[in-house]
Amino acid sequence: MSDTRPVSPLATAPEEVGGHGLLTGRKVIVTAAAGTGIGFSTARRVLLEGADVLVSDFHERRLGETVEKLSAEFPEQQVASFVCDVSSTEQVDALVADAAEQLGRIDVLVNNAGLGGETPVADMTDEQWDRVLDITLNSTFRATRAALRYFRDAAQNDAAQSRSPRGGVIVNNASVLGWRAQRGQAHYAAAKAGVMALTRCSAVEAADYGVRVNAVSPSIAKHPFLAKVTSDDLLDELAAREAYGRAAEVWEIASVIAMLASDYTTYMTGEIVSVSSQRA
Repeated sequence: MSDTRPVSPLATAPEEVGGHGLLTGRKVIVTAAAGTGIGFSTARRVLLEGADVLVSDFHERRLGETVEKLSAEFPEQQVASFVCDVSSTEQVDALVADAAEQLGRIDVLVNNAGLGGETPVADMTDEQWDRVLDITLNSTFRATRAALRYFRDAAQNDAAQSRSPRGGVIVNNASVLGWRAQRGQAHYAAAKAGVMALTRCSAVEAADYGVRVNAVSPSIAKHPFLAKVTSDDLLDELAAREAYGRAAEVWEIASVIAMLASDYTTYMTGEIVSVSSQRA
């Protein structure tokens, strides 16, 4: 039976909203920011909102191209970079330390790194399972741990100097698959459900240092990299299920990340914000 739903007035994506100074003066790290996906769009969005940014990725050439592109668009703001393999604890620790040095301090960490794929459970190898869990969940843990240590030390230093604590924000990129089932996505869904649980639990502890930890949970944001790891037919099918009949633009995800990083959400922590137009 064909879908006879009327075409939504929101089936055509709107123009990107301009910046409103939500992050003026903030210092932000964005992982997995090279390329054309949510990470790059988030780095661009925080610059649009007035922040300085350090972008990180394991792909050195693409990372360099990203820095050039962002620096050309935002010449008055700092765009730093650090090549990092998020599967390495040593490199993630070095990323946070280097960001603090290059930017002067850290106010926000956006954990965007993740790895997908499409494999049925019966055909999935240990290596496929471990790789997706490591890049998607374990890397978020590594970066969260390193950032919380930084924020904890900063809070202790502020207390010793009788200064008000600076606090900080961590925003994780989860997925609606942390809640919903989809064939071939057991490893990715399990990892994203883990990111959600990590977000909630670390938020309780982070409150001791004046730090908020939240996550976005996108349904589908179509971009060239996503098309490389799954089929166009599946992407079209998933987009058609959305109430708007389309996938999100990456900037629509990045805007919510920027909001969570800003002072508009100071009473939110441990929350998972669904960025989705899906019907129930």
